[in-house]
Amino acid sequence: MAVGAVAHASSGDGFMHVVDPNRKWYNNRRLITLHAWMVLLLITSSTNGYDGSLMNSLQSMHQWKDFFNNPQGGKLGLLNAIQNIGSLAGYPFAPYLSDGIGRRPSIWLGAICMLAGAGLQTACQNINQFIGARFLLGFGLSIASNAAPMLVTEVSYPTYRPQLTSLYNTLWYSGNIIASWTAFGTQNIASNWSWRIPSLLQAIPSVFQFFLIWFVPESPRYLISKGKDSQALHTLAYYHADGDEQDPLVQYEFEEIKAAINLDREFSKNVGWKALVATKGNRKRMVIIIAIAWFSQWSGNGLVSYYLNKVFDTIGITDPTIQLLITGILAIWNLFWAVFASFQVDRWGRRFLFLTSAAGMLLFFTLQTICSAQYALHQSASAAHAVIAFIFLFYAFYDLAFTPLIVSYTLEILPYSLRAKGFNIFNLTISVALIFNQYVNPIALANIAWKYYIVYCAFLAFEVVFLYFFVVETRNRTLEETAALFDGDEAANLAQVTQRITDVRHEDYDEKSSDPGVKV
Repeated sequence: MAVGAVAHASSGDGFMHVVDPNRKWYNNRRLITLHAWMVLLLITSSTNGYDGSLMNSLQSMHQWKDFFNNPQGGKLGLLNAIQNIGSLAGYPFAPYLSDGIGRRPSIWLGAICMLAGAGLQTACQNINQFIGARFLLGFGLSIASNAAPMLVTEVSYPTYRPQLTSLYNTLWYSGNIIASWTAFGTQNIASNWSWRIPSLLQAIPSVFQFFLIWFVPESPRYLISKGKDSQALHTLAYYHADGDEQDPLVQYEFEEIKAAINLDREFSKNVGWKALVATKGNRKRMVIIIAIAWFSQWSGNGLVSYYLNKVFDTIGITDPTIQLLITGILAIWNLFWAVFASFQVDRWGRRFLFLTSAAGMLLFFTLQTICSAQYALHQSASAAHAVIAFIFLFYAFYDLAFTPLIVSYTLEILPYSLRAKGFNIFNLTISVALIFNQYVNPIALANIAWKYYIVYCAFLAFEVVFLYFFVVETRNRTLEETAALFDGDEAANLAQVTQRITDVRHEDYDEKSSDPGVKV
């Protein structure tokens, strides 16, 4: 039997009938504090974005290329891929750390590894040290990025959970922006500090996490799984109801989480790696998770994320300053659209966003391919300019779903017992796709140039069809209710356990709802 709570409300409102309508993120001090701690978790994605984008910028710097003897081909592929190879090395440990010692300690350990990697990359004297530094960065990132988004989704106030979890991956672009514009600003430094300064700055998020992570509340779901029910109840009450442990929403969350975790313990096939494919519901989860993880790197975006300078070369834009400038502007453009989409996830729904995103990417990547061919065949300047425009339009549609939703959707469709392991599979799939891209893309671009884009056009068409048939709508549900969408009748036992909680009505606690003013 797979685990998850049944969506009890026939109206599809789920938990909304026990939410205090007066408690908002801007008028409640404890929610404000909680969201401040969320920022500390969200910047894990900024670190990822900074590191990934930094290599793109460094490849446009002649100082970096001169210091490392202008790496090309397989060596360049290794420099780009080694961070993900480091991530692969960390994945076997990440879920056991997250479930074993907790979300917060795992983030702290990841921060230590990333600090070491950033320090070594800044001070490195040869290419082997640079490779070792990026390996350490990837290793630490795999541990921190397994725990951080889970902690975001598990401690968030229910009505803000979709937006906050969607913002996690969206903030990849905040790191992307800082890396792009830092490199743009340091490119004119004549010494090697032109690339050492950007390398040093990537340690800043990890410094904050190293010192402040212990102030962030631990996941109530983790605490309950370790038998610390009273601590979990206190955490839920403190941040979700101003300390009122009898608040209807707090009791709803607490009872539902306990019921789901207790049900896990009753059925051994709900835990362990085999559980990921033990039931029909779990197999469907894994197909979707692996697919969207692969799609997120195999939609043509990998060409721009790591080899934008090579794409520019194919259309005649070779000035390093212009390349860095376009990279920086593109990062801001991406952040705008990704943040915009993050706040629409409950309004428009996951399914609509995924399908619109894939269809738009297919259209504009096809047009990008056509214009790239026109430039290659006829040296048309207007075609080269059109390629740049279509790259921007392509990313606007990519950012509607494949930036904000891939992490949040993965986490919300997984039950607690499988969340760390399932999310690890998601991250592993992304790393494998990235490593493949980072080795193959430069070789393919060097040999067949724009014709390589046709492969991605065909794959984008496949994505549209897959998403239409497999993506399940999940809006307006708790984590446990969302997980139950995949389990059908098998989750009926959990429904019986939590049914008494769902009968609470607004009228039962209107007098206890928070004052519209700021609460202590």
